[in-house]
Amino acid sequence: MKPSGQEAPNLVDTPPNISNDSSASEKGEATSQQQSNNGYALTVDEVIEQHIGALGFAQIVHALLVSIAWTFDAQSTLISIFSDAKPAARLIETGAILEGSMLCGLSTGEWDWVGGKGDTIVSEWNLICRHKFLVALPSTLFFIGSLFGSGVYGYLADKWFGRKKTLFISCLLTFVTALAISFSPNIWVYAFLRFANGFFRSGIGSCCIVLATEVVGKKWRGQVGQYGFFFFTLGFLSLPLMGYLERKSWRNLYRITSLLPLGYAVFLLPFAYESPRWLLVKGRNKEAMVVLKKLARRNGKQLPAELSLVDPIEGRDDPTSSSSENFWRTKWAVKRIVMVMLAGFGTGFVYYGIQLNAENLNFNLYLTVAVNALMEFPAVFIGSFLLGVMNRRPLFSNSSYLAGICCLLCAVLSLHRVTRALPASKWLQLAVEAVGFMASSTAYDVLYVYGVELFPTNVRNFSVSLLRQSFMLGASAAPLLVALGRESAMMSFIVFGVASMLSGVVSLWLRETRDAPLYETLTQQGKAEELEKETEHS
Repeated sequence: MKPSGQEAPNLVDTPPNISNDSSASEKGEATSQQQSNNGYALTVDEVIEQHIGALGFAQIVHALLVSIAWTFDAQSTLISIFSDAKPAARLIETGAILEGSMLCGLSTGEWDWVGGKGDTIVSEWNLICRHKFLVALPSTLFFIGSLFGSGVYGYLADKWFGRKKTLFISCLLTFVTALAISFSPNIWVYAFLRFANGFFRSGIGSCCIVLATEVVGKKWRGQVGQYGFFFFTLGFLSLPLMGYLERKSWRNLYRITSLLPLGYAVFLLPFAYESPRWLLVKGRNKEAMVVLKKLARRNGKQLPAELSLVDPIEGRDDPTSSSSENFWRTKWAVKRIVMVMLAGFGTGFVYYGIQLNAENLNFNLYLTVAVNALMEFPAVFIGSFLLGVMNRRPLFSNSSYLAGICCLLCAVLSLHRVTRALPASKWLQLAVEAVGFMASSTAYDVLYVYGVELFPTNVRNFSVSLLRQSFMLGASAAPLLVALGRESAMMSFIVFGVASMLSGVVSLWLRETRDAPLYETLTQQGKAEELEKETEHS
């Protein structure tokens, strides 16, 4: 991926000594160039496009640096595939492998776990038979924790700490709770700590994608937003390897993964930049300009000495101004976030459900998870390419439809009559499931980028966090369906398929954002979109 060699032209070609009485753009955007006696002012978008470059070396390094944290997000989320899996059991007398509910009619002296009691939480705490549904409790609570944590972190990142500090806090607390999990004495403490881990790690994803995309030009937002999902894939792909190496101890698996976010927060994150858009919205104009100057310098450019930034909040000291905007009193924003969250619920339900449902395929668990993880790579690269040439809305909806169709095909291929009539059905089911997971992953990634572009800077992290909450709410329901799938794999795939297709339908009510500017405030964006509608109708 290479940035465009051309810089965006100046929007207004006027000398710097023009009076500052020029009116703001009717489109609701901040004035393109506010002139003053000492120089001229530009919006952050204009500074990036005209003077820094839409995508240069500095932005690529910054995006990669903040996106690394997605690795730990993936490991925290998906580690339960191995730590909470049901291992093989056997008859002590004959060595025969026992499956499903066959264990329930046997006394404890007639069978044992093949790998020993420390393999997973199921074998250590005997979560079988009448206790089997307790296996779903920790994962469900993890996603519920993520649900609540996303809202808290979104508020902190927008109103108080900014994106960078919030990311640091999230990584640090992810380390603490993941390490604590490894010392859990029973299923109840384990489930509570999984809830805490889900709560504290939920700030990683939303902060990463917002930090990465707020410093690039509008042409490259979609592609840069995909960097995080590449690292999420690396984290996902690392789990089968670590899970296999630590297959005798689920506790050691948690200890290893807990150290990574700590190292990142201490040694790498300090080199990332705070979002200049957030700094500007908070009135910290000088700090925002410092960040922009550093980006320009690392791109081999220099900002004009007379350049300043347009304050996106008019009458900042006036309590009735846009600085006191209320998200929930802005009708267009509320309607939009409801649609986004409905789409996010179905997408998160299917995306995480397919991964957790890997154990219900008639295949080796490590191989199935590795195949799913590998399918994330084409999803990221295909998604990056398509985001550059397709509109967001049809890309998301079509990906959701494809994932739904594949899930329904997996339901058909799981029927006993099909497996008996078609010897290769196991391989075919794995292939269809992998394609479905790739499509679901693409839909998940695209919706994240879409969510960033649908809302302005002063509520962007909060909005993305609400989207993440909907992902987690869907994900929290997935383990229960996976537990049901142990009895009926067909039913679980049917539900996943229908949910995915409904998510695609819901997105039809969202506006298109490809090549649209990133606005700074709710008022600014509302006026611009209102004028856009009037222009379309006229």
